[in-house]
Amino acid sequence: MRVYVPDQIVNEHVKSQRSSKSIVGWIPFTIIIILLFFIFRFAIGIEIINGHSMNPTIENKSVLFVNKIFFTPKRGDIVVIKDPHGYNIIKRIIGMPNDKVIITNGIISVNGQPLKENYTRGESVDVPEVIVPGGEVFVVGDNRSAGESLDSRDPNVRTFSIQAISGKAVFSLYPFHSLH
Repeated sequence: MRVYVPDQIVNEHVKSQRSSKSIVGWIPFTIIIILLFFIFRFAIGIEIINGHSMNPTIENKSVLFVNKIFFTPKRGDIVVIKDPHGYNIIKRIIGMPNDKVIITNGIISVNGQPLKENYTRGESVDVPEVIVPGGEVFVVGDNRSAGESLDSRDPNVRTFSIQAISGKAVFSLYPFHSLH
């Protein structure tokens, strides 16, 4: 005995199977997109620099790759800091908690030892000795020319909480080069 099944019923069944396969096909893509979102949101980041405070190391409009979780801040690191106004700023850590930082004749000394800095531009103004509080860091821009960098040298700014550091700049994507 032959059963007649109208073409319309067969076509609807085939369409239904294709539709469910199509939805299942989107699941891996959706999972990948969600994972990428979380990686870029919490583990790595991209920062576009606006300003000249880190010249000559980092140019205006540079695009930086930032490590957000796998680092421990240390002296010499270039870090992204969320300032009290909610802006991301980029500076170099000069003083760690309990360090004594002083700038005399344009030379920065930490705990009585002058820093060897071959990455700066301009000459810093003098700053009386600052003892960096626990849980905070003393940061400066590499461009030490007057008015180019609002950083820890300013008595209204001074130090930043380590908790305000949102990441360490690893390298410049554009123009491409490592950061030191």
